[in-house]
Amino acid sequence: MNRWTRGLITCLLVGLIAGAAAAQEIVVGLNVELTGSIPVVGQSSRNGAQLAVDEVNAAGGLEVGGRRYTIRLVVEDNEDDAASAVAATTKLITQNQVVAVIGPNASRNAIPAAQTAENWRTPLISPWSTNPQTTAGKRYVFRAAFIDDFQGQVVATFARQRLGAETAAVLFDIASEYNKGIAEIFRASFEAMGGRVVAWETYTTGDRDFSSQLTNIRAANPDVLFLPNYYSEVPLQVQQAQRLGINATMLGSDSWGSAELLNLGGSAMEGLFFTTHYAPDIATPVARNFIAAYEARYGSTPDDVAALTYDSMQLLFHALQKAGRVDREAVRDALASITDFEGVTGSMRFEGTGDPIKSAVIIQIRDGQFTYFDSVAP
Repeated sequence: MNRWTRGLITCLLVGLIAGAAAAQEIVVGLNVELTGSIPVVGQSSRNGAQLAVDEVNAAGGLEVGGRRYTIRLVVEDNEDDAASAVAATTKLITQNQVVAVIGPNASRNAIPAAQTAENWRTPLISPWSTNPQTTAGKRYVFRAAFIDDFQGQVVATFARQRLGAETAAVLFDIASEYNKGIAEIFRASFEAMGGRVVAWETYTTGDRDFSSQLTNIRAANPDVLFLPNYYSEVPLQVQQAQRLGINATMLGSDSWGSAELLNLGGSAMEGLFFTTHYAPDIATPVARNFIAAYEARYGSTPDDVAALTYDSMQLLFHALQKAGRVDREAVRDALASITDFEGVTGSMRFEGTGDPIKSAVIIQIRDGQFTYFDSVAP
């Protein structure tokens, strides 16, 4: 055998080995907001996803159809921009050949990315998007979070029944689908229960001076002020409201769930309430295991985005095993048929849509900590 022949055989063997290795690998895409206005969300999401992947790989991989596969996570930064979210989704599906995409998180990015995944018939699971448009009319798009229709009703009911509020004011970002959507649902629910929305004020993404809107709210003298806005904006709004002498009880939504809210807002946030997906201080055994692993790995308590992303990965792993093969269509069908899944953020099931049926948690900020206050089932 001459040197040329030996070289050819070696190349063929290397190619076969590489091909076999690739065949034993499942590629999952992660489309998250690592830069832009909510980078803490993207970092938490990446942490939760990477932890889930590392745990599976450390245990020898994921068994699908009698074979074990290594999970490879491909991360794309969508820059908290709708066009970038679409481009990242397209790249993950067409170039990286992922079996599914996890993310985006913010609804303003998830809605257009979800349509792209639907067009490519590729499963997409958004961990944190709660706007109904993300999944509406789509077969391939799912989420790990409850939707705003439910969350808006929960906040309105809490304000009306638990706090006894007769009047409410709302301040929200008119340019963001998430903020606008939940604000409208809150108003409809609060008024349906006999309450009155006496101030309806808006701003645009990036604004930092809310004095004009808050002056109008002070004049209306509401019992509660609903701020369904992101953790990066709310502290300024709360601080400015307090400086103007607004005494309304301030309420928020799951977009408050980052610990950065406390770092930015400090004592101004004390006593305020918001709805979210889980409470670390009343964690179930599944959640306790996740929290311990996350804290050991990253040195901090996981927020709701990290928990929801971890749940999204586990939903995908569960669907792959249920499907019995690494196939986008089979995974989609398996996701749609999940009826009993116990995650970090609670139990969930799917009944004909990509929206899980699950409970919400109400958190109160006490002594500078997110503290469980109540739970609300669908």
